[in-house]
Amino acid sequence: MSESVTRVDVRLTVNGRDRAATVDARRTLAELLREDLALTGTHIGCEHGVCGSCTVLVDGASARSCLTLAARVDGCAVVTIEGLADEASDGLSTLQQACIERHSFQCGFCTPGILMVATELLADNSQPSEAEVREAISGNLCRCTGYDSIVAGILHAAERGS
Repeated sequence: MSESVTRVDVRLTVNGRDRAATVDARRTLAELLREDLALTGTHIGCEHGVCGSCTVLVDGASARSCLTLAARVDGCAVVTIEGLADEASDGLSTLQQACIERHSFQCGFCTPGILMVATELLADNSQPSEAEVREAISGNLCRCTGYDSIVAGILHAAERGS
């Protein structure tokens, strides 16, 4: 007995570009981004929404792309780590540059998700306290840094006017 697979047309804006795909209704946003749109900066870690490495922005709000069905983002604006680049400053956003300057990351697996959450935080609160930064990134796991250098990088970005 063969199982019928429902296909769904999805139109969205990804990093400022209009994109379209026809996907299996069960396909996740992470799979759409990585496999269909070749945007591999969004990492897939736990596939349960726990680690935060797959975090992207959907209409300005952070979302776990491993838990979000691609069909749910039809008509939405999605920003991935690739979309943070600022061509005017050698390709890095103020946040990315600030994190480099504070040696915020080591292995880099958690980096995209944390930077997306930090982007949302700084868009909502341009001068967060250390406690607010820690709260914002609390849903993202990093196994390397102990978080102090990440917090320092985000606060440095806020000082610079991210």
